[in-house]
Order: sequence, then structure tokens, then C-alpha cells
Amino acid sequence: MTRPWFALGTFDAGSGNFPGQVVGDVVYDVRDYLPYASVLEMLADWETAFPALAAAAEHPPTRGTIGESLVVRPPIQPPGQLFAAGANYRQHIIQMAIAHGLGFSGATPEERAAQAAADIDDRRANGEPYIWTGASSAISGAFDDVVLPSGWDDHDWELELGVVIGKRARHIPVEQAMEHVAGYTICNDLTTRSLVPRTDMPMMGTDWLRAKNFPTFFPTGPWLVPAAFVPDPLDLGIRLRLNGETMQESNTGDMVFGPAELIAYLSRFVELQPGDMIITGSPPGNGSHFGRYLRPGDVMECEIDGLGSQRTRCVAEGSLA
Repeated sequence: MTRPWFALGTFDAGSGNFPGQVVGDVVYDVRDYLPYASVLEMLADWETAFPALAAAAEHPPTRGTIGESLVVRPPIQPPGQLFAAGANYRQHIIQMAIAHGLGFSGATPEERAAQAAADIDDRRANGEPYIWTGASSAISGAFDDVVLPSGWDDHDWELELGVVIGKRARHIPVEQAMEHVAGYTICNDLTTRSLVPRTDMPMMGTDWLRAKNFPTFFPTGPWLVPAAFVPDPLDLGIRLRLNGETMQESNTGDMVFGPAELIAYLSRFVELQPGDMIITGSPPGNGSHFGRYLRPGDVMECEIDGLGSQRTRCVAEGSLA
């Protein structure tokens, strides 16, 4: 039997946050019919919570709220740990190699592309993912304003698939990794490009802490779609528009390392907990490619097939938005 589709999120109807179950275009307060005070509590009890939520979706309560009248918060409150994969889309890496050289000085664009593709294939076969950690304090909602910090003018976008953990994971083989996924969401991983390199400490290379963790730099949501409703996370269209113009358009199948491999790799070094999110890299089409960075007044619209959409407006730090 096909289960009715539903999603989970955190919402505010004017009297504080509540955990919501989205069925169609209606949001129901889960506290009215299940013993969970937050989405995080549901994730911590996911093997029991999911079937109970599925049953509720078949026979929704009589009382709900139309989504447009609600404030949409980040789906998981409080948010868990945040992990992010870098250089994880094949065409993105090739695009960067062509544009910036990346060690291929003197080579033609065609030679750079071919060498980058060969390097990716070798890394895929013999290497490992590259993952860094983000600050949960930088997570914001799918319709919140993005605050552009003053002092820099090269704030960039990076649309990504978010994988949310629903079961503790430690030393998990790739073959079992997807058993630990509760669901998926959308995350836009913003970056202040000039803050990435540490010119004062070149031996240390990059500094992801200062470049990526300003408040509002991880717009997330609008909700969490359970894994049962995403048949193949490596076959999802992913696209970002800036002021109506498409800048990123790809498919999650272009990932070098998929969600299972990222989970297995991470679980070797850290303990993944329910509510943690892994963002899985960004496709080509960042602002650094176009030489066009975010400005106050810009509007980003982000979509991933089956996961909803975001719409965020950029505002200057300190502005009365």
C-alpha cells in the first residue's frame, strides 16, 4: 500500500514554535495527537514515530492550519550537528578547474577539464570525501532574510541536498548507512569567498569557520521529507535562481560521494546523532563562476525535486529589513 505523503517541520502560528506534520497544503500540530514536543524528539524515536506519523497522515485530524498563515522555522529545533561535504559534484570540480587552474597552469581549458575528470575518478576509486563542520547557530529558515555581513562583497550561494540522521551512527559500513537516514531537506550553504584562504597562515590553507558560519548563512527547509518518500536521493533535480535567473541547475546524481558514503566516512570519526544534518556539496553555477556575488535586495529561490522550495531575500547587516 502506498503511504500518504507527508513532511515535518517547525512552525509558529503566533504563540511559539510547534512541531508540524505537513499533509497536502495543511499543517497539523503533532502535539495534538502524538507525544512529541519537537521534530528532534520525533527523530530521536524515529522507528516508532514514523509509522505513527504515517498512520496520522492517512486520517488527519479535523483541525489544521493552512501553511501560508504560518511562520516557517528551520525544520529541526534545536538543530543538531552540521557537517558539510566540499568539492563533491563532478561538474562543479571540472568547472573550477577550467576557470581557476587548480594546479594545471599552462594547460588549455580542455586539458584542465580532462585532468580534473581523471583526478575525480581516481579520488572516487581510491580517495575519501572532504568534510568540514558548520555552526548550527548559522541555520535559518527557508523564507528568512539572509543577512550579508558588512566588510566584504563576495558572498556566494551554494545550493545543497541536506541528509538528516534518524538513528545513531558510529562505524557504519556503506551498505548499512542509509538505514540511519530519517529524511532530506534543502540547505543553501553561503560562503564569503575572500575569507576562505588564510593568507596570514598559508600553511593552514582554508578557513571554513569564518567564511561560512555567519548568522543566516545556512537557510534550511522548508521542511524534512522522510526518506520513504524519496526513492533515490541520487536522482533529484536541484536548481537555484537569483532574481528569477537560473544560476544552478543539475542533478544530485552528479555527486562524487553519495549520502551512504558520506555517512560511512563520517561515522569513522564522529558519532552521528538523530537530528544531525549532512549537506552534500553544491553543483556548478556559484557566484564565483559568474563573477556575480550577492547584494542587498537579491532574492534567491532554491528547489530540489520533491523537497519543496525556499525563497530568501538578501539584506545588508544592520539594515531595517
